[in-house]
Amino acid sequence: MFVDEDNITELAAERWATAHSPRMAELMSALVRHLHAFAREVRLTEDEWTAAIQWLTAAGQTCDDKRQELILTSDVLGLSMLVVQLNNRFTAEATPATVLGPFHIDGSPTVPRGFDMSDGIPGTPLFVTGKVTDTEGRPVADAVLDVWQADADGAYEAQLPEVDEARLRARYRTAADGSYCIRTIAPRGYAIPMDGPVGDLIRATDISYFRPAHIHFLIDEPGYRKLITHLFRAGSDYLDSDVVFGTKDALIVPFTARPAGGAPDGSRLDAPYLHAEYDFVLQSG
Repeated sequence: MFVDEDNITELAAERWATAHSPRMAELMSALVRHLHAFAREVRLTEDEWTAAIQWLTAAGQTCDDKRQELILTSDVLGLSMLVVQLNNRFTAEATPATVLGPFHIDGSPTVPRGFDMSDGIPGTPLFVTGKVTDTEGRPVADAVLDVWQADADGAYEAQLPEVDEARLRARYRTAADGSYCIRTIAPRGYAIPMDGPVGDLIRATDISYFRPAHIHFLIDEPGYRKLITHLFRAGSDYLDSDVVFGTKDALIVPFTARPAGGAPDGSRLDAPYLHAEYDFVLQSG
């Protein structure tokens, strides 16, 4: 059968429905129908189609082992957070999930309790302490908290090509009682990368391109649902306009000012510091 405007969608969907995997057949057939419906709804022009292909090509070319422009694309379109919501319907007791973001780097070093992952980088000292438990309040011992964040200028290691070692990222383990202690510096809210294709799109709108100050956590323990989440600093700018839609009330935490002296890791500081407390609750799964 030859194609025309009326039959091309069903013909294309039928072809993709021959995929050997039933799930792939379902995904691709639905994708074809939705793409075609979009093109019809907006009466997509050939010039607009060409511009879209060029934009996607540029986004792919921007990606490397430290930068993921396509994840950033998904983030600012709200798709990442929608997928998180669809796949992480945790109980009310469990810590809510949010987006991974484009700056996670695999293979962060495993460090001891209270290790300073800022390693002398300028910034206000910050301790993050608490416990990891299950929804019944039982401690999760030896759980790994994969932690990463931006610095006091709002930059991640992945954005600094001159950095060739772990910077503001580390893996901490909980003690037998589920407790953990992280030492770092206070992160700053920041603009998403605006020097690539995503930035070009954002600049054509009135969308705020900033994220509130936060720290990323990934906890993936056997017997529990994997948790990817943030802790946001209470009072930060952009909490209600996070460009990647990631803010949740339950993840906003005070960074309380403490005077110089004894610190949560047992050390003594000769300058004031900040202290955040949060208990992560994992759901069985």
